[in-house]
Amino acid sequence: MKYLDEFSDPALAKRLVDQIHAATTRPWAMMEVCGGQTHSIIRHGIDQLLPDGVEMIHGPGCPVCVTPLEIIDRALAIAARPGVIFCSFGDMLRVPGSGQDLFSVKSAGGDVRVVYSPLDALKLARENPDKEVVFFGIGFETTAPANAMTVHQARRLGVRNFSLLVSHVLVPPAIAAIMESPTCRVQAFLAAGHVCSVMGTSEYPPLARKYQVPIVVTGFEPLDILEGVRRTVLQLEQGRHEVENAYPRAVRDEGNLPAMEMLRDVFEVTDRTWRGIGMIPGSGWRLSEKYAEFDAERRFDVAGIRTAESSLCRSGDVLQGLIKPHECAAFGKECTPRNPLGATMVSSEGACAAYFTYRRLELVDAK
Repeated sequence: MKYLDEFSDPALAKRLVDQIHAATTRPWAMMEVCGGQTHSIIRHGIDQLLPDGVEMIHGPGCPVCVTPLEIIDRALAIAARPGVIFCSFGDMLRVPGSGQDLFSVKSAGGDVRVVYSPLDALKLARENPDKEVVFFGIGFETTAPANAMTVHQARRLGVRNFSLLVSHVLVPPAIAAIMESPTCRVQAFLAAGHVCSVMGTSEYPPLARKYQVPIVVTGFEPLDILEGVRRTVLQLEQGRHEVENAYPRAVRDEGNLPAMEMLRDVFEVTDRTWRGIGMIPGSGWRLSEKYAEFDAERRFDVAGIRTAESSLCRSGDVLQGLIKPHECAAFGKECTPRNPLGATMVSSEGACAAYFTYRRLELVDAK
């Protein structure tokens, strides 16, 4: 299959691994920002192929994982209301709020539906004019254009019974927050290729210069990640801190210009809370005043809901790269994919889920 088999070639992978070993003369710690990259690294054992001193730190790159508890609780409050059809992608249904999840609301009689596109939710709103249809719009810059287009369409078509519960977050402010943390150990970043396919690379050179860290835009297949690591190690060894695009088949420096224009029209930058991390200024989007009537938080008056994180779950430390998932005492015991304490275990892109799926036998048994 094009762009899959070609980027999993064992001979090419060995060549890249050998080049990384040959280039490495001292320990380095780099963070992959994307949860999809984390799963690929753990699934294929890429971290175990690297030189002993090269550490992969798993960053807050899973959109489900960083959606704050208070947003989940707001979603639950809306979904439980009579006359509401609450629509979401399937990966959000088992993410725990402070007391239940969307599956629990559904089992109690709430009209919660899995859709495959926000446009599916808009279609439901047009077919059910007597219902309020809400779509749960989460994620990084990657998923935002489709949500923006749907709200734009709802306004154009005059569909007033549709609204969007927004929890979009932005990668560059998160990188800045990580670098400014007093506990930061990150010396370089593998940037998420799908985010850059939308937004381009123009936001990253100021970060590379300010924090003196290499930032390499990287894809998701094994060879993509190894090439990203190779380029990053070379920069670190040479004392450079530049932005490189190692994913040119999908990413252009200027990004997707029509998508970016749509985003500027529909959304505006706001402060956003990240689950397990806290407030990061200017790190999210909300609907602009032009589209404020489609804001589900305003429509259902749930913005005041505030909740506290579990004291047992250490997903926040995992998301900040302070610990590996198995270093949490609850990993594989109180916290499993069947009974997750936090979103990093339930999400298909969460670091805890990756370690449980691919490493649990060696890690849980070793405890």
